[in-house]
Amino acid sequence: MLRITNIMMPDGTRQNIEISLSQDITIDGTNLLALPGLIDPHVHFRVPGLEDKEDWQHASVAAIKGGYTTVFDMPNTKPATTTKERLDSKFAVINQQLQEVNIPLKYKLFFGADKNQFHEIYKVKNDIVGIKVFMGASTGDLLMDDESSLHAIYALAKAHDLIIALHAEDELIIRENAQKYASETDFKYHSIIRAPEAAVKAVDLVIKLTEMYGVTSYILHVSTANELELVRKAKERGLPIFVETCPHYLFLDDSMYPQLNGRAKMNPPLRSKQDQDILWNALNNGVIDTIGSDHAPHKLGEKEQPLCKCPSGVPGIETSLPLLITAWKNGKTTLEKIAQLTHDNPKKLFDLPDNDDLVLVDIENYRELKDEHMATKCKWTPFVGMKLTGFPRYVFTQGRLFDCDKL
Repeated sequence: MLRITNIMMPDGTRQNIEISLSQDITIDGTNLLALPGLIDPHVHFRVPGLEDKEDWQHASVAAIKGGYTTVFDMPNTKPATTTKERLDSKFAVINQQLQEVNIPLKYKLFFGADKNQFHEIYKVKNDIVGIKVFMGASTGDLLMDDESSLHAIYALAKAHDLIIALHAEDELIIRENAQKYASETDFKYHSIIRAPEAAVKAVDLVIKLTEMYGVTSYILHVSTANELELVRKAKERGLPIFVETCPHYLFLDDSMYPQLNGRAKMNPPLRSKQDQDILWNALNNGVIDTIGSDHAPHKLGEKEQPLCKCPSGVPGIETSLPLLITAWKNGKTTLEKIAQLTHDNPKKLFDLPDNDDLVLVDIENYRELKDEHMATKCKWTPFVGMKLTGFPRYVFTQGRLFDCDKL
């Protein structure tokens, strides 16, 4: 039996918890917080084809150390997950890698929208968590930048009762700005090239498609005030639109390029401090539904290249919870809101079954983030140097108790 005494719950009460376990273990919960197993609906674990950046052996450890017991992996791999054959192969490789490290991480896969592979969707509809659409180019070769293809994918999602998750940036605006600023080398131009207008235009189109087809749209990594205003109005009209933001938009802003350079390059890019403040308001007011890490590792050597060669994407699954808990300590949000964003809302949105997963979080001790302490294969973090609390101490999942300090 696992006995946890005097542990703090998200509502502020103290409880004793007992869970069936093959061993007799008692944990003093006086300095700990109990949370349900976290759900990250947006990760890029880079398998297959990009294992030099990340793999499931490393990423599963990073997930458990971050308090996550369930993840949804994205399809922009190499090759992209756009056929049933590739999907089945990806499942097999992931299962093998998880077996090798004996980590019982629960996961689901998104299927990539490819205008040349629409006929594959009906074959996989019962095996996927949803369809991923890239309206703007990012890592990989998946791109749906014409309206006719977007109408087609929404019609298919309607027919097969599937959720569409969207990287919502307008490709034409991005391309025009990329040409305009082609000679610039300062990393701040990444936020200028992928301007807020690109995100706003794409989100506006998503709202129109959602209303037209009645399909649930899950807008990923929202980063700007004007996107949120569009979403707020759409929600008020009862449209099935849900939005995610990411820790890098909540804790980093575009003033940090001089110190972070390539470590701060991701798609969509960092925004202004004003946008960040509005993100926090939307998070606390319920306009934002989930927190996804968008864990998208690249090797540090790649991130140290010049702007034009530096790939977009940052790791984040093992730092998301400490960032949020530290924000709670600083009065920026509540523990109940954190539990909603990282468990309750994604569980409801994606209709996940109940489980008894539990995360015991240290809410007293602070530590400084260092690259060498990261479990992710890429071994770096954009939040390096920050002093945070809220690191998971124990994780219980699928009948096993993990001591995070020993992983």
